Amino acid sequence: MPELPEVEVVRAGLQPAVAGAVVERVEVLEPRSLRRHEGPADDFVARLEGAELRGAVRRGKFLWLPFESATGDDSHALVAHLGMSGQVLLRDRDAPDDRLLRIRLDLDHPSLGPQRLAFVDQRIFGSMALDELVPTADGRASGFAGASLLGASASESPAQDPPWLSVIPRQVAHIARDPLDPAFDEGLFFTRLAARASGIKRALLDQTLVSGIGNIYADESLWAAKLHFDQPASSLSRGKAKLLLVEIRDVLFKALAEGGTSFDAQYVNVNGQSGYFSHSLNAYGQQGKPCPRCGTPIRRVSFMNRGSHFCPRCQRRRY
Repeated sequence: MPELPEVEVVRAGLQPAVAGAVVERVEVLEPRSLRRHEGPADDFVARLEGAELRGAVRRGKFLWLPFESATGDDSHALVAHLGMSGQVLLRDRDAPDDRLLRIRLDLDHPSLGPQRLAFVDQRIFGSMALDELVPTADGRASGFAGASLLGASASESPAQDPPWLSVIPRQVAHIARDPLDPAFDEGLFFTRLAARASGIKRALLDQTLVSGIGNIYADESLWAAKLHFDQPASSLSRGKAKLLLVEIRDVLFKALAEGGTSFDAQYVNVNGQSGYFSHSLNAYGQQGKPCPRCGTPIRRVSFMNRGSHFCPRCQRRRY
């Protein structure tokens, strides 16, 4: 499933193309791709056509496009859930449809002109929906909406954020901030982590504690911090927890710089290009290969209906 770097690569690609664009036409080819939309396909189409998109926003693995409807309503956003195989692609209007196209939005951008936003999904686990926007709990920007996270800096004050960035889709409101969010509260994260009796990897995968981290980047971050995936989160010293957060951010930024991790054709940016972080993995998917740090073969064990990859020498469970 796409994690923070893969979704951020998509968001950054969408931002210049959607900000200020008007939705001229919407077509739903697969109604199942609207499973999270409260209403029929006709409602989805009617409320989007004529709308002006504000930009592309992301929190963790969640992506949404705030908009002002043709009637002046700015209380909703178009939320895109990529699921296991969803893709949001930018296409020319005259390009042939992608074989697994589920939803098509024809846009007109004031400087880029006509273009098409295509929601493609092989397994139909992803979806699009219009969702109500609600205020953020802390009054800060709901997520990241700039040109790029690489080299980005936090806003000096919430007053600088446009109104559509101070609200968040109701479906996403319960999701914690991610470690690259300028408003991420490190102290709160450390406090909540110290209260968890579960293994540290299980805690990192809990999107209500910290968002954006999935199986790949949890394994990579834990390898970098020399932590066993089943080490109780509450047993980590504050120093070790701080080191883990540093490694998480480092792994996510490195993956962003390489366009995310692509093992097959499912994980691509808005232009259909794959990321290359899979060539830089130290633990995930490396079972049987020597640990880059000590040479011990990397192991894979079953974990939460998936796998955990770790070095049995570097990442021993401490009691």
